[in-house]
Amino acid sequence: MHNSSMPMNHGIVTTGSTQTKWVAPSSAKTIKSPLKMEANDVKAGEALFTQTCVICHGIKGEGNGMAGAALIPKPANLTLNSVQSQTDGELFWKITNGNPPMSAYKDILTETQRWQLVAYLRTFKK
Repeated sequence: MHNSSMPMNHGIVTTGSTQTKWVAPSSAKTIKSPLKMEANDVKAGEALFTQTCVICHGIKGEGNGMAGAALIPKPANLTLNSVQSQTDGELFWKITNGNPPMSAYKDILTETQRWQLVAYLRTFKK
């Protein structure tokens, strides 16, 4: 049951500036990339990230893109361990399915392009 004091944002409960964690289903943990995740995949992923993701996630993936400032919940900081500790399959699933305000990219990017994004996201690991 929805509590009117806790606004719902398409599956994310928000209270003020806090939000619940977005978790991919356990089946996503074992999804494996068909790519070798080589330098050319990272480079292609970087180009896709620049075209598609920077506006919300920022150039360095820190969740501080220009459009992200107006979003609730805020875009994820992709450099954090909470993101980088997820499996490639979990990241792929999230890119594929989205979670508003993040778009689902299953009908926008090819499967290969989504895996290339995962390869590039790994470069943000600190």
